[in-house]
Formats: sequence, C-alpha cells, structure tokens
Amino acid sequence: MKLHKHSWQLIKYDLALLFVSMSSLLMLVDVRASKFGVREFLLYTAVWGICLLLSRAKFGIYSHIWRYGNAALYLRLMIADTLAGLFAYLYALGTHIPQVLYPSLMDIALFNLLLAIAMRLTYQYLLDNASRQSWKILQSRQLAKTLLNVDIKQENTAKWQRRNAAIVGAGRLGADLMDELLKNPRAIYQPCCFVEVDPEKIGRQINGIRIYSEGDMTAGLAETLSIDTFIFAISDMTVERRKAFYERYRAFGCKLAIYDYPSVEAFRKETRRLRAFDIEDLLFRKPRYIMEGKAESYYRGKTVLITGGGGSIGSELARQIAGMQPESLVLLDIYENATYDIQQELQAAFGANLNLSVEILSICDMGQLDKAFQRIRPDIVFHAAAHKHVPLLEKNVVEAIKNNVFGTLNVADCCEKYEVEKAVMISTDKAVNPTSVMGATKRVCEMIFQSRGDSKTNFCCTRFGNVLGSRGSVVPLFRRQIEKGGPVTITDKRITRYFMTIPEACQLVLQAGALSKAGELYVLDMGQPVKILDLAEALIRLMGHEPYKDIDIVEIGLRPGEKLYEELHIQGEACEKTENDLIYIERDTPKTREEIKEKLALLQAAVNKNENKEAKEALKKTVPSFSGERDAADG
Repeated sequence: MKLHKHSWQLIKYDLALLFVSMSSLLMLVDVRASKFGVREFLLYTAVWGICLLLSRAKFGIYSHIWRYGNAALYLRLMIADTLAGLFAYLYALGTHIPQVLYPSLMDIALFNLLLAIAMRLTYQYLLDNASRQSWKILQSRQLAKTLLNVDIKQENTAKWQRRNAAIVGAGRLGADLMDELLKNPRAIYQPCCFVEVDPEKIGRQINGIRIYSEGDMTAGLAETLSIDTFIFAISDMTVERRKAFYERYRAFGCKLAIYDYPSVEAFRKETRRLRAFDIEDLLFRKPRYIMEGKAESYYRGKTVLITGGGGSIGSELARQIAGMQPESLVLLDIYENATYDIQQELQAAFGANLNLSVEILSICDMGQLDKAFQRIRPDIVFHAAAHKHVPLLEKNVVEAIKNNVFGTLNVADCCEKYEVEKAVMISTDKAVNPTSVMGATKRVCEMIFQSRGDSKTNFCCTRFGNVLGSRGSVVPLFRRQIEKGGPVTITDKRITRYFMTIPEACQLVLQAGALSKAGELYVLDMGQPVKILDLAEALIRLMGHEPYKDIDIVEIGLRPGEKLYEELHIQGEACEKTENDLIYIERDTPKTREEIKEKLALLQAAVNKNENKEAKEALKKTVPSFSGERDAADG
C-alpha cells in the first residue's frame, strides 16, 4: 500500500505515543523485581510497534484523512489496536517476559489506544472550531498538516464574520447541518440554537447548542440571540407546514433558508444543499416528481435532437437527457450565446461520457434544417424553439407566424422525411381559446402535429402553464423591480396563472416522449392557479421588504393579448388520465392533413404580404376560437 507523505508523518507521531505508553510501564511496575530489563523493554516495544503499524495499515488507518474522521473510522482504529494487542500478547506468552507484567501490558495497550484517539479528536476539534481561533493553541504546524491535511497559516489568512443561525428542527437533518457548519471553517453561518416542537428534545442540547421550543422562540429572543437567519431543516415538510413556518419566522425580520434535497431531484444525483427560501416555495405546493424508471430508460442509446436547445425548457431537457446515457445529444438553436452556455455546462458535468454537439441555425431555414437532419439522423426530436413573448408578438404577427407556425412545419416535415421515431412539441396553456397571437400560433402548431397520426413518426404535444424562472417570466421582472426599490407592476389584481418549475415541465415532456402514441396531446395536472398579486407580495417579503410600505404594488391593466384566467383544456373536449395520475390526455378531434394544408396556405398568403393586420385576420380564420380582442371584462 502506497502511503502519502502525511501518512508517514502520522506514523512517526503514533510511534512516539507508543514509546510514551511503554515508558509509563516503568512507572507502574518494579522493573528489577520483574527482571524486565532494557533489552526486553526495547524488544517488546519493537514487536508491539510492528504489530500495531501492520494492523492499522491493514485497516486503512493511514490511508484516511483524519480531518474528516467519523465514528466508523475510530471504530476501525479500535479494532486494529485490539488485534495488534492480541498478537503482542501472544508474543509475550512465548517469551521470557514475566507473567506479573501481563496485566500491565494490557493496561498500557489500552492507554496507547486512548492517546491515539485523543490526539486525533483534539486536532479535529481544533479544526472544527478554527473560527474561534483555537489554532493558536497548536504548537506544531507540521502535526496539523499531518493529521488534517491542512496548512494552519492558510486557514488563518482569512477572517470570516459568521452570521448566527437558528436551525428549525433538531432531528437528524438539523444535527447534520449543525455538524457541517461547525466543521467548515469557511461557513458563513454559526449555529446558535435549535427550534423544536418535540417535548422530548426541548431544553436539551446537541453538542453544546441549546434546543428551544417553538413557542419560546419570539422576536425578542431572536434579537437577544442575534439571529440573522432561520434555517429550516425538516425532511418531508408538508405544504401547510412550510407555509406556517414562512409566515411565522418572516415576521421576526430575519432571513429564511432551507436545508434539504433539491425540490425535484430528477436524474442528477444531488446531495442536500443549503439554499434561500426560493420562488418554488412561494407557491406553497410540493413540486411533483413525474418521471418513472421505465420512461427514463427509453432515452438510453438514442440520438436526441432539441430545437431551441439554448432556451429555458430546451436547456433543462438537455440536462436531464444528458444523464440518461443517450447515444448522442444535439442542441439546435439560432441564439448562440445561451446555447454556448449550456454546452459548456454539460461538457463540464459529463465530459467524454456525453456525445454532445451544437447546430446554430434557424428552423425557418428549411435548407439548413434539412441538411442538419440528414447529417444527424435523430431518433427523437423535442421541438422547443418558438417566439413566446405575448406583448412583443402582438406587434410582430408576421414574424410570429413565420417562426412558430412555419418553423414548426419545417421541423415536422424533416421528422417525417428522415423517419424520426418520435417528435414531441412543447405547447402552452395560452393555446387554449387564445386571446394572443402567440397563443394562436401555438394552437396551429398543435394542429400540425395532431394531423399526422398516420405518419411513421410518432407526433405528440405537451401543454402546460407558466414556468418559474424561465426567461421573460414574471418572477425575474418582479425581482428587478424590487431591487430598484419598486414599484412592482401587475396587470390586474384579479389575474391568476398556473405555475410549475422548469424540472417539472421537462419531466412532463420526457414522460410524454417515452409513452405517447401518435397524435396525442398531454396536459399536466398543475393544481390550483396562483394569484399574481399573492406571488408579488410573497416575493417582496422574501427579499426583505414589506409590501405597500417599503415596496408598492401598482396595477397597470391587461396588456394586449392577455386574459385574466388561463385554461388548460379546450371546452367540450374530453380528458382522460394516463397511467401516471398527474398527466392527462386531451382527446381533441384532429384536423386532417388537407384541412391543415388549407389553413397554412391562408397564413402563407398573409405572410407574403408582410402586413401584421392581415396576418392577424388570417390567424382568426385559421383558429376560430381566437378573437384577438378579449379584455379584462371577458376574462
């Protein structure tokens, strides 16, 4: 076994402790009476030392960094020393060492083990409490480097001003967080107390940190303890409990954080993390985990192409698919900056394990798109490329139709031409009874895909509501407005929207892609809609302000194309559950290819004239449910 130079240093210190232990034998017994001379002393010390080092090496004692030593490692040390002591004792039995010394030899072996444990625990403690400048006690810099694999001077060069944190939850998760914060000399938080509801734990301590009852934790006590942040460390928090915590502790004027697993683990094996109370938590609903193992395995070994691969949905699809061991993954987008970012992220995360490539081109350019499909020959296509900003598209109708409708037509034609196994289009709830140009164009895209039920390619669509954190969504806008001191602008205080996280949205798309049949349209059960006013108020509080006092909220009226309430289903169309209770299939009556061809010809004629007004009228004829004139009164 090859040992690091620090391991050899540790061996030297252990041998020194062994010599100290054996020397104490001379103080415990009458050496002359026992006839235990210098020769016997040195010989037994050498034999015992060899047994000790060989046993410890066998159990990996010198291959570990003791800076991170845990109970299991200390147990290894105890077992190794027990076996070493046994071999040394057997040697004593076979030599002329007097029997009167046998009990003393056992005592010395135990004493040596205690010294070894104490030395390691002492330096672990000193490191864990480096913020209290315990390093000044250390006399040997080299010894610290040996045991802890850290340079004292380097650790002391930075002085960290820690913030007092109260850990809500004194269970295993809370204790793990406390231990992590105490052991990390660069942690920004210093645990000062626990808050708990279990009467069996209240009033006790964990490693010297007191546990208070939730009833005793008041704003006054928080001020007395100089609490900067409350960190929730409770596994499997219910929606109601999370909301109660948020409402209670935000009133103290302190920051809020959560220590838990990521909201949706999806396919990347992430560990626990300490994070700010996030926007997902403002919805006060538990994010849904939709994917199943059967669906995940569908993408293994496949060539997957994502249009709009640099966008919010496209990039998250890429992250999740990259962890499913595809044959190759291709990101296609016209915007190179965002696509470059996700390319670099995936290359850093997966390296040579992922066959990743990027195509920079527009889906409106049929010539280049055809060449890309011919070269790539994808098995699965996710069509996420689209113009999506509602107000902007109201004034750019021709461009909306070119990109969203005819770009989608180009993708569909290429999928059929090169016999793609499955094509999945990402749609939106704004396509249901659309009041906007964007919603109307996406409804046409749905009809294009649904009309191809007779194709060798399996075409399907997915429809969901607003995605938290996506580019252009309301949350980043609110954040910017709050950072500038307000006001926060909302279109109407009555307005509601369905929300979901980006990982949830992508799981829906992936599930549909794995399990769909030709022409199906999948809809996610998104729970209850959220009032935008409630979202704005909660976000203001989350960022440390008080609504209407520090930051005002101003109503500016609905913008062109907006409506008060979004819908997920077309009225009159039947929906049925799939094998996944969170996903529905909308049984829409699809248009025929001929009907779609006529509608597209109407749109193409309007686009050729390059007049927004005529293009919008053509959209109204193409999508009868699109009036383009709804206002707040219509809802």
